[in-house]
Amino acid sequence: CAHAQKCLVHLLRDLEHVERYKSPGEDWAAFAKKLRRLLADAIRLSRREGEHTPEAYASRRVCLSKRLDELNAVPWEDRQARRLVKRLKRHHDELFTFLDQPGVPFENNLAERSIRPAVILRKNSYGNRSQQGATTQAVLMSVFFTLKKRGHNPVATLREALTDYLKTGQLPPLPGNITANR
Repeated sequence: CAHAQKCLVHLLRDLEHVERYKSPGEDWAAFAKKLRRLLADAIRLSRREGEHTPEAYASRRVCLSKRLDELNAVPWEDRQARRLVKRLKRHHDELFTFLDQPGVPFENNLAERSIRPAVILRKNSYGNRSQQGATTQAVLMSVFFTLKKRGHNPVATLREALTDYLKTGQLPPLPGNITANR
């Protein structure tokens, strides 16, 4: 978790949003085209990593960083382009982590799908209504989904933990992965 990856899909979606709902300036088209190509080339490189020698891959990776630096160095006239360049500069080291760290995706779809049930629950229950309620829900959802990801039945496991707590006065630790226990 030491290396973060910013979601490139959100960045591409932001480009579409500007074109659809804002009034971009004259140099917006050039900026958007360069950024789209840069991101597409980075994604393509990650998908074809095994097709390149390590030296060729590293060379192309360096080339992508140079292109990003060049894009950021242009004094764009368009306000939206300047806004996105500011964002690109702020997250410079988090845009291509997926090229350097195996197993890191260029998007955060899995993370968003993982939190969706908690968001829907909060929405359906008309919010948490207090900071304490929000904190309680965050803890419970974290425990619930951790148990689920580890292969346990969350309701049964929590029932057992509360039964143990009532008997001993101490909560048991979260159980490990079911596959790790076998």
